[in-house]
Amino acid sequence: MDYIDLRSDTVTRPTPEMREAMARAEVGDDVYLEDPTVNRLQELAAWMLGKEAALFVPSGIMGNQICVKLHTRPGMEVITEERAHIFNYEMGAMAVISGTLARPVRGEDGILDWPSIEAAIRPRSAYYVAQTGLVTLENSHNMAGGACMPFERMEDICARAHEAGLPVHLDGARIFNAALALGREPAELSRPFDSVMFCLSKGLSAPVGSIIVGSRDFIDRALPVRRLLGGGMRQVGVLAAAGLIALEKMTRRLAEDHENARMLARGLASIPGVKIDSERVQTNIVIFDISDTGTTTVELSTRLKERGVLANGINAREMRMVTHKDVSNRDCLTALEIIKEALS
Repeated sequence: MDYIDLRSDTVTRPTPEMREAMARAEVGDDVYLEDPTVNRLQELAAWMLGKEAALFVPSGIMGNQICVKLHTRPGMEVITEERAHIFNYEMGAMAVISGTLARPVRGEDGILDWPSIEAAIRPRSAYYVAQTGLVTLENSHNMAGGACMPFERMEDICARAHEAGLPVHLDGARIFNAALALGREPAELSRPFDSVMFCLSKGLSAPVGSIIVGSRDFIDRALPVRRLLGGGMRQVGVLAAAGLIALEKMTRRLAEDHENARMLARGLASIPGVKIDSERVQTNIVIFDISDTGTTTVELSTRLKERGVLANGINAREMRMVTHKDVSNRDCLTALEIIKEALS
């Protein structure tokens, strides 16, 4: 069966152009910093995000955790939004790798503000408690339904955190989606942050890889940590070649995913028992509540799969669907009809 796969934009397959570029990629040993395709990718990523340097890493989790380790010392706390990926879906890596504790803070629809963050900062005079070492933000916010933090809010948080002597890291796994939704350039969103991670392997459709960007000194210090975590790769230009196309071309088509997500949300809102505010859908992620339908998310996922649609629940009452290049407008319309049938 050919499924309509709405589980995540991580399921995207590389384009034919990516596959061709991978086959003919010029390569070298990247541990020696000699892979020309990786070097071109890193230079392009740094330029697009407005930073001095960039580093190609195998995954977004590795990218986030390299940044946490460089910004903190063991025994520190990391302030993060309570539904953030770095807190909920990275297997406690900040504790395992960096010896730090997450300090989750509740945001409004996943969006933090400075007063909430400030209240969580440990006073430096209180030497007997874990000190605050880092603030992390997520934009767009996965588990807040792809919500985007306005640039002015990010800028304010970064400025005030820096005044307090705290670095700020951005989990920008889908920063290009956020930039499109906010009408800003990715470099603008990146500018106030000390480090940023973004993924090539989600909506940008590359098969593997993420990027971290920051100052030249920061990236120089990140290199040995990447190696420590097993991320030192050899002739990895075959993957970086797909990443170049992801940045050069796939960033231009994200508006289609956003429109399909809004259309999907509007259709879901018309189904009896489904709760979703379609006006709040900003990017390519749609989260909706089915608790009033009398069906659990496990049951609905099973029914949908039997009918050719793949989608996951994030808890017993909420489903998440993510649009991407491998799901067309017609696919979304078909999925809506199947969801209506499965809930009838």
